[in-house]
Amino acid sequence: MTAPRLAWLDALRGYAAVVVALFHLSPVVLGAGLHLQIYRAFDLGKYAVLLFFLVSGYVIPMSLERHGSLRRFWAGRLCRIYPAYLVTVVLAAGLAAAGLHRLPGQLRTETSASVLAHATMLQDLLGVRGLVRPFWTLSYEMLFYLLVAGLFAWRLHRFSACWAAGLTGVALAGGTRLPDDLFGGSGAARAVTAGGVLLVVAGVLGAYRTGGVTARVAGVAALGLLALPLANGHATTWVTSASSAQALTMLAVMFAGTVIYRAQQRQTGLIATIGGLAAVLAGVTAQFGAPCAVAVAGTFGIAFALRRRAVPGILTWLGTVSYSLYLLHLLVLGVLVRLTDNRPLIVFGFVAGTLLAAHAGHRLIERPGQRLAVIFDATEGETPRTPRFGKRRQSV
Repeated sequence: MTAPRLAWLDALRGYAAVVVALFHLSPVVLGAGLHLQIYRAFDLGKYAVLLFFLVSGYVIPMSLERHGSLRRFWAGRLCRIYPAYLVTVVLAAGLAAAGLHRLPGQLRTETSASVLAHATMLQDLLGVRGLVRPFWTLSYEMLFYLLVAGLFAWRLHRFSACWAAGLTGVALAGGTRLPDDLFGGSGAARAVTAGGVLLVVAGVLGAYRTGGVTARVAGVAALGLLALPLANGHATTWVTSASSAQALTMLAVMFAGTVIYRAQQRQTGLIATIGGLAAVLAGVTAQFGAPCAVAVAGTFGIAFALRRRAVPGILTWLGTVSYSLYLLHLLVLGVLVRLTDNRPLIVFGFVAGTLLAAHAGHRLIERPGQRLAVIFDATEGETPRTPRFGKRRQSV
């Protein structure tokens, strides 16, 4: 029997998704000038995304250890994220054909690199702009899944504080000296790198189906993908990260979430916990400013402190549909601004259309995808079992 979801995490995801959506709506409502003034004072978009990353860092090790199997973990992840992602790609292409969405010019000038990069979701770390702007965060999510799984294959997954502090330390020490485009300085290099990364990811996931020594070798290959944020974090002006140091810092934020989970499970010591979190806080301050760092830490801290309290149903619902909401809201906004310049109508249509799209995406795409993962387990002859690490926890 599946345990109930962690409502406070759903609430955080729902809140972060709403902040991202409002951030993208604000230029239409406030005007470009006022939006930019607010953006320069406090980047609400980065604040919400870093909060997303912190939540992911907390829940992904829980999910992996609940499965207790790399094959089952990846079946669940891929069935969870790819269906809605692929449907969003199709919708973006369809709307572009109808003149209601603008695809990035890079898709036309660097078609091979764009297609190959989108296949792995690692486009932002390969110097490729996503077909839909929010796709850039999926690059960091996917890389984090690959790194955590690689560590799990070698039973090194509990050293989260070391990873959080280490990544931040490299970012702070390396700074502008880190190369930003080592593997993607030209269109040809981007295509070759994207193709190579696709082969590595496909090989890693295939190896996890067999387990044993093969899975450990695959784990090494997965950990090698850390070279992307380390030396290719800003290969082109089309990507969101401003530098490799900033890319490493965003990845470190995800490991900070894992540190919090480890500390809660008493799997790491107090000194390691404080050291890891303090290092990441310093890194976020250096890359995104003290207000952003304090806001992210404070928001997560308040939610964590109130985690045993009842959560408003609207927030948990928003968290449940947050993935579809995140993927689709800009498509809704793009259609509206091309159809009318009436601001009140755009706001009403954006709120109603985004919520409807999120509900439909979750119900018609995400949930069937999740059921597909269960069918996959059944056809592979693996039945649900008690995880080998700790108590059975909530579905994530």
